[in-house]
Amino acid sequence: MTSATQAYTYAAPSSLVGGRLGLATSGGRALSGPVVAPRFFSGVVTQAAPAAAALLGVADVALARYHQPQARPGWVRDPVVTCNGDRLRFESFSACGGVYARLDLLSGALDGEVFDRGTTNVDVNAPLREALARVGARDPLHLGVGLDELVVTTMDGAVVEKKVPLPERWLRGFAEVQVIASGMDQRGELTGMTAVRFLRGLPRKGTVWVTQAGREPKVSDRRVPGSVRLADPGRLGTLLPLLRFAKSLRVYGPADAASDAASSAWELELPGMRYTLALSPERWRGFSGEGAVLDDLATDEAEDDADVVGMLLNFEPEVEIGLLADRAGMPADRVRAALTRLGVAGRVGYDLSEAAHFHRELPYDRDNVIVLNPRLAKARRLVEAGAVRVDGESVTVRTPGGERRVSLADGSCTCEWWWDHRGSRGPCKHVLAARIVARAAVEVSP
Repeated sequence: MTSATQAYTYAAPSSLVGGRLGLATSGGRALSGPVVAPRFFSGVVTQAAPAAAALLGVADVALARYHQPQARPGWVRDPVVTCNGDRLRFESFSACGGVYARLDLLSGALDGEVFDRGTTNVDVNAPLREALARVGARDPLHLGVGLDELVVTTMDGAVVEKKVPLPERWLRGFAEVQVIASGMDQRGELTGMTAVRFLRGLPRKGTVWVTQAGREPKVSDRRVPGSVRLADPGRLGTLLPLLRFAKSLRVYGPADAASDAASSAWELELPGMRYTLALSPERWRGFSGEGAVLDDLATDEAEDDADVVGMLLNFEPEVEIGLLADRAGMPADRVRAALTRLGVAGRVGYDLSEAAHFHRELPYDRDNVIVLNPRLAKARRLVEAGAVRVDGESVTVRTPGGERRVSLADGSCTCEWWWDHRGSRGPCKHVLAARIVARAAVEVSP
């Protein structure tokens, strides 16, 4: 597994002093283009205590390795913040690649001035974490995302530099989780003390299935119709400190719940904000290998469509597919495929509560789509080598290990990957290669 290196440079460390929370920003992208240290927002957070606790939760996920925990923390990836104009979104991803966290500070929790829209990293250091943990219900909290020139000048010489490895698996996971979330439906909602009792009563380890019967949740050790899989419930730990502020807990699972192994998402509604966790199907299983993006990436037109759609994005808090389709002059299904490719490049996320994509620009290299999806790269090599022969709905793919038979009708294959996963982790390289060739044949036919 290879790693890229992310260099963070901050004009000064983030700090919380006298009720003023200054989050230092690193390089990112704004409406005006690339910015070394963007300044997005300055104003009051009207709900200080839940905001501080939830921001600390996002930082905790970035620090965590839920699978094979290390005795000492490894490299910490700084959280990402996006200003969409009417809200601030803070995102992080666990080091093990199996847990995604996001805090959405909505307009009801913010009162201040927006200087620009865009995305950047923010410095969350140990002293800041300690200060956030001490914020009380009556404490004032002024938030600045990006330091003003006066603060930078008074902290001359306090430049903070970090170099952090970003494994391909981790980068792919950040993309996959958005696509997986877009295929989820809300499966339950618990309010008040019902949500508190449920979360506090969960086991720390193992796998359970959760369903909602009336107002009460039901926890089972086996899958039942309509249930949501929850593997290793201890990964929901960052929700617990927020329960005293929670209005409700929403539970999301895949729209197609036929699989025994599926991801889930858990969203706390807080005063003026939302805190969301998405969990991979197993503690040891990161989002990077789920393969949810591969079919959309395999189309040749997706790359060109993504260029067109990407130029139309403007850091909107909600991407309207119908409006984009009209503006881009293409069908809605191609817009969705383009959004998938943009997601792989870190340019869109997905909001479960609003069932909509949002524009953001992850401050990582977005030119390695194929490199970050090795199955797709291998499939294209098979196509280029002329190893794929299509005969109606049946396809033969020649490999060094022998011929593989692919059924276009159900996406099955005779390779070991398909027999191990039966499509639960996306198509194998042989199925991808078969679909690429079959699509090409349709396009050239009269």
